[in-house]
Amino acid sequence: MKKIVISIVATLAMSSLFAQNNMNEVLSTIEQNNTTLKALREAADAQKIENRTGIYLSDLEIGFNYLWGNPSSIGNRKDINVKQNFDIPTISGLKNRVANQQNILVEWQYKSDRINILLEAKLYYLDLVYYNSLLKELAVRREHAEKIAASQKERLESGEGNVMEYNNVQLNLSTVQGEVSRIETERNAAIAQMVRLNGGQPLTLSDSGFTAIEMPLNFNDWYATAEGKNPLLSYVRQEIELGKQQVSLSRSMGLPTFSAGYMSENVVGQRFQGVSVGVSVPLWSNKNRVKQAKSALRAAESRQTDTKQQFYSQLEILYSRTQGLKEAAETYRASLANANNSLLLKKALDAGQISILDYIVEIGLYYNTVNQALQAELGYQKAFAQLSSIEL
Repeated sequence: MKKIVISIVATLAMSSLFAQNNMNEVLSTIEQNNTTLKALREAADAQKIENRTGIYLSDLEIGFNYLWGNPSSIGNRKDINVKQNFDIPTISGLKNRVANQQNILVEWQYKSDRINILLEAKLYYLDLVYYNSLLKELAVRREHAEKIAASQKERLESGEGNVMEYNNVQLNLSTVQGEVSRIETERNAAIAQMVRLNGGQPLTLSDSGFTAIEMPLNFNDWYATAEGKNPLLSYVRQEIELGKQQVSLSRSMGLPTFSAGYMSENVVGQRFQGVSVGVSVPLWSNKNRVKQAKSALRAAESRQTDTKQQFYSQLEILYSRTQGLKEAAETYRASLANANNSLLLKKALDAGQISILDYIVEIGLYYNTVNQALQAELGYQKAFAQLSSIEL
């Protein structure tokens, strides 16, 4: 029974630096091996290249004409012309600035997707720590139940015990064994999920102790920092910056396009050559483009207002929930430390002061408290993981 007490204290102390380091190593490994992240990275890089496609001057245009004269006595005519078009958005760098803003947007989207994947991995990792912790507890319980069952069997065979007591301890043993099988199944499922996130590559996952958590003391102070780090808020802020650049670009698209070049004309006995200049005025092609860009900018501003409000409210709710789960976990820990009757129950059973049925009922209450304590700790750890996911 002392093993149970020692194991619980070690599990709930949350002071294992090794566990913290191991979790960080696991998350780092998953970030390197996760196939979804690799695909998202490649897609982001491809999108960034696409954003910088078409932002340069149009191709140089070269033309050559060969015309046969009729009658043949007038000779043939040869024309050569070289022309380059120039548009204000390109030469002023507006297209380049818009492309840069779009690429920043792509990076914020990737960072948001990365956090979601790493948070998923962290939550599975915490499940695994919980299952490992519970399996350690159940191993001690099973060993204890087996000893009691063996003792009752000897009592039954010697005539000191009875069948009902023997059946009760056998049911108790079966219950523990069944719980071990169930938790092992859940643990294997959590491991499979971690391996999936690690690109199918195996991981060493043996932690059975939760790490220490430093809960932010003041929500508003903590939120001021979190707001600046959150990729979703950064994304909607970047959408506004991009929208402003898009409005400027749309306006500049309504300016004339110029062309300049060289032209020569050769006929029999004559040759003409010189420069050519042209202007293209976009009277209709740019219609509604500025209006659409302004509308998109207003939509981005509305999204930022909504996203910021939703983000604040969700974090406030999550902060309160995490604080409540923290208090629940601390209460369970205090109960196990101050109201642990497990040793007294064992002594009472050995002394014949209580029946085996009373012992099973009373120790079951203690075991249930241990299970509730581990579940409260898991809930607290998961809530805090979601709250602090921006730091992944």
